Amino acid sequence: MSGNREKPHVVVLPEDEANEKIANGFILSLNINARAIIIDKYAGGWRKVVSKFQDQLVPEMRKYRACVVVLLIDFDCYEGSSHNDRLSTVTCNIPDDLKNRVFVLGVLSEPEKLKTKSKMSFEKIGEILADGCPDNKNKLWTDELLKHNENELSRILLSVRPFLFSA
Repeated sequence: MSGNREKPHVVVLPEDEANEKIANGFILSLNINARAIIIDKYAGGWRKVVSKFQDQLVPEMRKYRACVVVLLIDFDCYEGSSHNDRLSTVTCNIPDDLKNRVFVLGVLSEPEKLKTKSKMSFEKIGEILADGCPDNKNKLWTDELLKHNENELSRILLSVRPFLFSA
């Protein structure tokens, strides 16, 4: 984003290249004000997302009160695990004063599984997810690999709807 950081904006911190491509596809949607989103370079793992968030984005969020952050991670849920395990671990690292402006979203397992299942590129997945916002009305958001995002999606839409969506 080349605009004013004092204006409302979203910073997306993706875990890996696949998530970065999904985020890049998201801003391709005509439904989105792409100038209000900054997509950071992928961190290289969910723990690195947390570390980068704490080291770089926490100070930025405290300086720029209009900044909203999306931590875009894989929940890597396998037999015996839950997305809540990873979500709890990540959210424990979000300072209390910023919790209402930080959102954790991602594919239940890995983006590659969603790509295979949907038979779409990562960028197309992102674009279709954006097209389903701000009303959360498309089948991709309700897919078993994404439906766990429902609460976070509802929360973030309350924050970003006024400045992120053109419709």
